[in-house]
Amino acid sequence: MTALSALGAGLTVLLPQFILTLAMLAIGVTLHTLVTPYRERELVNQGNAAAGITMTGAMIAMAIPLAATLANHTAYLDILVWGAVAVLLQLSAFGIAFALVGDLRRKIEAGNTAAASVVAGVQVAVALVNAGAMAG
Repeated sequence: MTALSALGAGLTVLLPQFILTLAMLAIGVTLHTLVTPYRERELVNQGNAAAGITMTGAMIAMAIPLAATLANHTAYLDILVWGAVAVLLQLSAFGIAFALVGDLRRKIEAGNTAAASVVAGVQVAVALVNAGAMAG
């Protein structure tokens, strides 16, 4: 098998898995924006750095366990099932962060970057543990 034919064979497997995982990432981030008690995208468009931090944290936190799922599973159904578990765990992480920070809506709307950093930190920390669990 030549390098070019190996690349072609690999891409036929990689691209559908990659697209499926990106779709799950988009769904996860969309669900995150729907469960936040503030209009994250609107606040970001207005230049609210705190909303930008929480949204970025959510994207990174969703991507980490989804990447672990993609790295450890080749069957589409496995990627879909474990990816859905990853998304649900990450949405739960936001709930935990929301409870820890207290009055999060007001703080994010006011641009409190310290509170936003705590939320993003909790989400990324849970994402790393989540990815490790899925990898092992």
